[in-house]
Amino acid sequence: MQFVHCTYESHGEAIQAIFNDAILNTTALYEYQPRTMAVMQTWFETKKAHDFPVIGLENEAGELMGFASYGTFRAWAAFKYSVEHSVYIHPDHQGKGLGKVLMAALIQAARSQNYHVLVGGIDSSNAGSIALHKKLGFQYSGTIQQAAYKFDRWLDLDFYQLTLETPLQPVAG
Repeated sequence: MQFVHCTYESHGEAIQAIFNDAILNTTALYEYQPRTMAVMQTWFETKKAHDFPVIGLENEAGELMGFASYGTFRAWAAFKYSVEHSVYIHPDHQGKGLGKVLMAALIQAARSQNYHVLVGGIDSSNAGSIALHKKLGFQYSGTIQQAAYKFDRWLDLDFYQLTLETPLQPVAG
C-alpha cells in the first residue's frame, strides 16, 4: 500500500466510481445523480486551482483503494483557515483501517498548509465515520436536523471539527 497524489488523468475514473457508489448506495454524499467525468474534471481543476490535496492509497497492483481531500468550507475571506474534508474508501476495502490512514495524512497536509480547522459534515447515521473522527480527536460541533432528503427519508447532518495549532501567526485579509 502506498500514498499517491491523485490526478484526473491517473485517478479520475477510480474516484468517480467511488463517489458514484457512495451517491447511489449510501448517505455519505447528499447527492442524487452519479457524477459524470465532466464533473470530475471540474472537481480536480478546482482542487488544483486552490492547492487542495487529493491523497490516495493504492494497493500493490496500483488500484486506488480510497482517497481523502479537503476544500473550501465557506467562500468568504475570514474562513481562509478552515477547510471541509472528506474521505472515501472503495467498497471492497472498507473496514480495513484505510480511512484512519488517509485522515492522518490529510491532517498532516492541513498542518503543512497552515489551516486551523478541519470540518467534517457527517450523516448522523454514519456511526463508523463518527467513531473514526472522535478517535482522531475531532469534537462534535452540532447537528442540522433534516438537512437533506434522500432514500425517502430526512437526513440529519452532524458536524465535527479538529482545531489545529496552525497557523502560528494568522493574519486578516
